[in-house]
Amino acid sequence: MDAAHSAQKKRCDWAGPDGGLYQSYHDREWGVPVFDERLLFEFLILEGFQAGLSWWIILNKREHFRDAFNRFDAEKIARYGEADISGLLQNAGIVRNRFKITAAVKNARAFLAVMERPGGFTEYIWQFSGGRPLLNKWKTPGETPCSTPVSDAMSKSLKSDGFSFVGSTICYAFMQAVGMVNDHIVSCFRHQEIVEQYFKPEWK
Repeated sequence: MDAAHSAQKKRCDWAGPDGGLYQSYHDREWGVPVFDERLLFEFLILEGFQAGLSWWIILNKREHFRDAFNRFDAEKIARYGEADISGLLQNAGIVRNRFKITAAVKNARAFLAVMERPGGFTEYIWQFSGGRPLLNKWKTPGETPCSTPVSDAMSKSLKSDGFSFVGSTICYAFMQAVGMVNDHIVSCFRHQEIVEQYFKPEWK
């Protein structure tokens, strides 16, 4: 897709007009169903770090986060001790918040515990949407919710299983990011593309 053609496409308002990192993320990742467990874990951790901040900040630091957190290898993160946490607090490339960093370590351990269950983390997390992406048909950005009964249930379950920074709003943002819900507005070109590429006929 050339730059001129890309600029003509209708997008969700938050994607911005600049053709930069935000737009690339919108066009290539946001809303695409994710079943890879490492990537699901990455998004869960990054959404936790986003709490109280903008996704723009996290997206711009994403590669730094990947480097700092061993490419989101949960087994390695679960073994982090105080020295590792202190090192991360000195890393200007990430969000240096002790509570969020310690939560990431705690979440890695909880993630590994869930991975021991039949179906692993993928089946665990996708159960909340019935094992399939949910299709919304919002006409305006203002219709998009910050949380839903589904994200409420996910948040409650994650907390009971030892996860932190997983409130319902964070869970819904996670659902949007990993394609558990298609929340592109209907006039956005990605709404229909995702339906055509990832939705079974009975899901539409």
